[in-house]
Amino acid sequence: MLTGLDHLVVTVTDIGRAVDFYTRVLGLEARYQEAERVDLVMGDMALRLHRTDTPSSPKASYPTPGSIDLCVRSVLPLQEVQAHLDTLQIPVEEGPVPRRGVQGPITSLYLRDPDGNLIEICRPLR
Repeated sequence: MLTGLDHLVVTVTDIGRAVDFYTRVLGLEARYQEAERVDLVMGDMALRLHRTDTPSSPKASYPTPGSIDLCVRSVLPLQEVQAHLDTLQIPVEEGPVPRRGVQGPITSLYLRDPDGNLIEICRPLR
């Protein structure tokens, strides 16, 4: 019945600050729907940014910045990702550490976006 994820809404306190982080630090492409709604494209899906007080409807019952725990796959080796993060002075909270992904073993790095959302960057071990 379902085939995949189209977009996931991430509630943030500051759209501009979030766009800067996700484009500069994680390399996502920003597509502006309007000033208060931005899609951050990642392959064939997007992270859609909404502010806490967005007038969009319908929305989650309790939209809360910092409540997402998201795992994304990297095409680059994690050593290159970590070097990029080090250059930008983005702290790695944990990793690289072994984990288990949907399709098998992965290695992961953990960091936080400006609102405290946990971002896990993983790479399959295959």
